[in-house]
Amino acid sequence: MEIRSIAVFCGSQEGKNPLYAAHASELGRMLAGLNIKLVYGGGNKGLMGKLADAVMVTGGTVMGVIPQVLLEWEQQHKGITELIVVPDMHTRKKMMYEMCDAAIILPGGFGTMDEFFEMLTWNQLKIHDKPIYILNTVGFYTPLLQHLKAMEREGFLYGPVEDRIHFCENPGMLINKVLER
Repeated sequence: MEIRSIAVFCGSQEGKNPLYAAHASELGRMLAGLNIKLVYGGGNKGLMGKLADAVMVTGGTVMGVIPQVLLEWEQQHKGITELIVVPDMHTRKKMMYEMCDAAIILPGGFGTMDEFFEMLTWNQLKIHDKPIYILNTVGFYTPLLQHLKAMEREGFLYGPVEDRIHFCENPGMLINKVLER
């Protein structure tokens, strides 16, 4: 399956480690260089803003999907290819899933985790079979991986974690995994 568009879920803040923002920007440049359309949350702050800015500066295409309630909170990005305003978070997630061929999870907070787990659950239920990649910048998601492996060991999952999620340490490694598909 050729990957033409990727949904990226990430924080509307940059986090404390500057490598989070550096990896978001590097990933954005790589996506644009491969002519892969970015589908993301539509904000101009945090990792979301860094990612979208990098895609745009490198000549790529960015589709933002933002719920009405977050227009002021996240401050919608006005410099992207297209911004779609939807009524609520559920519509946002569904639209982003429908518009992508794969998903990437960068560091983030509750919203990022919500989006990740919904996409992962839909994958397990065979609602979609889109690959999911996690950018584990400086081990940000290592505790999550350990917990997922515990769920697997204890018999709560329907297969190995690695069958559904690809953990990668840097943007180059992640893009190589995407291109292997």
